Amino acid sequence: MNPAHRNIRIQLREQLDFATILYHKGLYPQSLRVLERAKALAMKHEEKNLAFEIIELEKVIEAQYITRSTRNRAEELTTESAELAELNQLASELSNLALQLYGEFLKSGYAKDEQEYARLSEFFNSRLPEHDILKMGFREKLWLYKAYLWYSFLVQDFLSCYKYALKWVQLFDDHPGMINLNPVFFLRGYQYLLESLFFIQDRERFPKALGRFQEVVNGTDFPRDDNISSLIFLYSYTHQLNLHFLEGRFNDGLSLVDQVLEGIDRYRSTIDEHHVMTFYYKIACMYFGAGMYRESIDYLERIITNRALGMREDLLCYARILNLVAHYEAGLDYHLDSLIRQTYKFLIRMQDLYEVQREMMNFLRGLGDIYPHEIKREFVKLHAKLKTFEDHPYERRSFLYLDIISWLESNIQGRPIEEVIQEKIRSEQQIGGPGFGK
Repeated sequence: MNPAHRNIRIQLREQLDFATILYHKGLYPQSLRVLERAKALAMKHEEKNLAFEIIELEKVIEAQYITRSTRNRAEELTTESAELAELNQLASELSNLALQLYGEFLKSGYAKDEQEYARLSEFFNSRLPEHDILKMGFREKLWLYKAYLWYSFLVQDFLSCYKYALKWVQLFDDHPGMINLNPVFFLRGYQYLLESLFFIQDRERFPKALGRFQEVVNGTDFPRDDNISSLIFLYSYTHQLNLHFLEGRFNDGLSLVDQVLEGIDRYRSTIDEHHVMTFYYKIACMYFGAGMYRESIDYLERIITNRALGMREDLLCYARILNLVAHYEAGLDYHLDSLIRQTYKFLIRMQDLYEVQREMMNFLRGLGDIYPHEIKREFVKLHAKLKTFEDHPYERRSFLYLDIISWLESNIQGRPIEEVIQEKIRSEQQIGGPGFGK
């Protein structure tokens, strides 16, 4: 199922095993020759843990038997071993830090205020090992960029996210042979690059990066297996949807819905439920932006009624808020009061509400007491409140899940939301304004 000639790690372990057999048979020079070739191959492909194992066996042979292989052999092996041990230790510390930051994200989510920012900064800086970038190889740089990337995501510094995701991708550009050896890391690098470009709303670089990603993964030389194919589907369609959000082309984006649903069915066994629900949320946003509110409600209810789902609370929160707004827009207000109460109870259980979420809930709670001729005035008041959060360092991400500002403007001006967003895009003098869907 996985031929050895396609997997360098299998080849290296085979060579190490062959060398061990030769050693036990007393064929020491032959064993050392195999080990020397394997070590060179391991270093070429940044397999430094295996290279360290190879050197340790070389040291055993050289220490027990007088091979007279070369002069100063002991010093050479000692130096190689020490350098590899140092690099392996650095890679281990950096990978530990990246994993701890990911654990922080799962536990607490993004930083919501200056206090959390300070805590996360202290957490990161106290655990970041000393390093010299000039002495680091591919593997150590990869873990360094990953650690910085996760820290940047946690503190919502999306420009830094872009910076380190770009370094990650360029690392593979500089070492193209590593793509076949580490295809999942390559795919995740592009995933983070595209996600960060979406977060900073870079409408110029995003489609170019997406085009390069699709060109590489659709090439005949790109490795394929079930896991890789499902990741390509996941990342490719996530960002094709995001491109339509960036450009405010919701009606055009609906053409992707059937393809996404077909892919979900095809890769159901390898895509976790969270990513399926994230697709449903994006589809719901696409229908909402196209003015098809009942279809939007259908997908939102699939998320809300999924009791077994362990999703991030922020996405569940916005699914519920968008569900309320879609019911209001669709004229399905006969049980809006009960929906508002259910949503409010859910949000109360969340201990880390953003101010944007609080303002939306206060507005929706008051809808029942507003006369029809007063609704436009209330839209204007809410719009003025939320505009103050549009550039807030910890609140602005809320508008990436749900562009409430543009929705309010569409109601105030009596125009489709798609038209409002596209007009904003045309009038922008520089990269900025939020898209509609996360």
